[in-house]
Amino acid sequence: MLFAKSEKQGGLLLHEHTAHVVQAIEVMARALGFDIQTARQGAILHDLGKGHPAFQAMLLENEPPTRQEELLAQMPVPNIIRRELRSRSFGQNAPHRHELSSLLFMPLFDRALWPILIDMVVAHHKSVRGDARKLGLLDLTGTASNYDAEEVFDRHALAWVAWAPEAMKVAARFGVATRDITEDEAHEAFIFAMDYARSKGDGWSRWRGLLMGADHLASGYMMAITEIVTKLYQVPDLQFYDFRAQNSDVFLYPLAQVDTLMSRPHTLVTAPTGAGKTDFLLRRCRGRIFYTLPFQASINAMYRRIGGDLPQADVRRLHAASRLELDDEREEDTALQSHPGASVKVMTPHQLASVVFGTPGHEKMALDLEGQDVILDEVHTYDALARAMIVQMVRVLVHLRCRIHIGTATIPSALSDTLVEVLGGNEQVYHIRLTDDVLATFDRHHVHKLPDEAAAREVLLEAVQAGERVLWVSNRVALSQERFVWLQKACPEVPALLIHSRFKRGERAELEQRIEVFERGVGPCVVVSTQVIEVSLDISFDRMITDAAPLDALIQRFGRVNRRRRHAALGILRPVHVIAPPEEDAAIKPYDAGTVRASFAALPDGDMLEEAAVQGLIDQVYPSVEVPDVAIHFIMREDGTYRIRELEHRARSVLIDVLEIDGETGVLQSDLKAYEQARWQDRAALEIPLPQHTCRFASTWGRIERGAYPLIIPDEHYHPGGLKLGLVLTNRATPPVSSFNQRAL
Repeated sequence: MLFAKSEKQGGLLLHEHTAHVVQAIEVMARALGFDIQTARQGAILHDLGKGHPAFQAMLLENEPPTRQEELLAQMPVPNIIRRELRSRSFGQNAPHRHELSSLLFMPLFDRALWPILIDMVVAHHKSVRGDARKLGLLDLTGTASNYDAEEVFDRHALAWVAWAPEAMKVAARFGVATRDITEDEAHEAFIFAMDYARSKGDGWSRWRGLLMGADHLASGYMMAITEIVTKLYQVPDLQFYDFRAQNSDVFLYPLAQVDTLMSRPHTLVTAPTGAGKTDFLLRRCRGRIFYTLPFQASINAMYRRIGGDLPQADVRRLHAASRLELDDEREEDTALQSHPGASVKVMTPHQLASVVFGTPGHEKMALDLEGQDVILDEVHTYDALARAMIVQMVRVLVHLRCRIHIGTATIPSALSDTLVEVLGGNEQVYHIRLTDDVLATFDRHHVHKLPDEAAAREVLLEAVQAGERVLWVSNRVALSQERFVWLQKACPEVPALLIHSRFKRGERAELEQRIEVFERGVGPCVVVSTQVIEVSLDISFDRMITDAAPLDALIQRFGRVNRRRRHAALGILRPVHVIAPPEEDAAIKPYDAGTVRASFAALPDGDMLEEAAVQGLIDQVYPSVEVPDVAIHFIMREDGTYRIRELEHRARSVLIDVLEIDGETGVLQSDLKAYEQARWQDRAALEIPLPQHTCRFASTWGRIERGAYPLIIPDEHYHPGGLKLGLVLTNRATPPVSSFNQRAL
């Protein structure tokens, strides 16, 4: 008996996991145009090396001694596995990679297929070179290694004649003709693989991406794989959006009246909130769809929206910090839950970032994206470095023959021009702008500037006394929490809700749905929020009070007030109040102080914000748009050539740290047991997104070695004092002090 997964991960036997991967790869190969039989053989081969005593010992390492002995009695070479367990306990075991042991079984397969089999197997976890722990094939056998090639081979062929026959029995289950493989033959295969890996040129391997996608899919779904694969690679039926564009209220949504005009592959739509951008962008799609939005709240809302519109389609969403569990080895646990083949996948652009930076899984992501439709919604919502990533992402997507559809309410002309150029020029882009006459029907906000926080709170009190529904937006989580505490004291009878990024994901989703119910109620209410509500939430309040922010972000926020297009609402103006930016630059973070001050100055005060004038105001604030030259971080050059070798990936990019693409995650102490016992798809509901800098608390709080490897957050930090504040972070790992409530007052 050979295991592929530890008992805490389901205890899958090697032949069971192999069957799951074979099933997945056959479906994927057929959909993506690969030779199915070759793909199948790679799937059979890829994990045979897990039969090695070192790997079996690793799976048993955390089991109680009595359970270890029960399992050892059913395994081949139990004495050698016991020796490996002892070595592991003393930290004396030499490196072992199961995929390298798998390569020793290549003599069972047609030699003409060896290069493809190596592409699929040798790096389906580790980069062959430059691995973070120097465990790739060329790391282990390179001049800087502590081992020479012969020592590496000997380690991976340890006790070959004893365990290899058991692994070959797994291959035989799938129709592979097996025979004894001598150590000399295994050695020849190893040397062939090493020389082949060294010969690889620049670029990316589609075969590696195929096997990696199938392996991750099988690991994620295990026994449910049969049900899952039947849904893969189905192009969604989008007729619903064409039918909706023809309804009787079509003139309220001007983009519904615009022909989708399929002759140009790419799209750029600039139109106000409520003009029908989402439906128009979806109507422009012809293949599977990757729909990106900047915030998790907007992802959740769009996922519910599209899922409701297309109930028969395979619609998925990605949580920002989600990861897979693979083989109990944390260093392998870096791929996002970006399982391939969804009809519609709703995500942030940062979750496509692997194809830009070449981080683990970039081939799998590129393969899934090839030739499909990608919607980049609200591309304005990024700082300079993230903007550089977006521009490069568009360049890579064009290279992958994707059809790219960009929608925004506010985009500087300079950025628009840059994107059109990268997309191939005006002859490749269907560029839609509404006329001034149509834009005038979207005039709906009366802007008022406020001098300070005290004035803002006075406006709020007057608004709730008048029975209004108010949205109060803060630039920082801590400030939103303080304002919510003050509101609970000042207006205890007024229904109030707080939402920001530091709630459990499950609770956050519930809050988003409550907001939509909340603002449709009768009587006064207040939602205190951060910028997470800027895009895609279908909410419409009577009044807004907001911190000063970049003009494009402010206009997005204004779109949550007087949002819904109704005959009776046309021409009615609702108030939005903007608090003057602080004098200290540091207090304006996370935004650029100069941009925020210029945005505040550009706004009218006491007058209507004319939609037809918005583009001019945006260009006034952003006369030019900085796209930093950070090309060294990107794996593809502007000419379409690559600066990364096949079968390799980058462990991490410095730019990823700056952008906090791969942020931290936390789980409450009281949720530990539930998190450890939950399936991976259920764990996300218990996770709390954290800023990257909270990793400094790891030594105090500790981590769970499961799932996303979240920090263990003391319960005192969550909903302190019984108030629904979410996670309250301080500068230290200690719980929030009681002065928090006093400070808010």
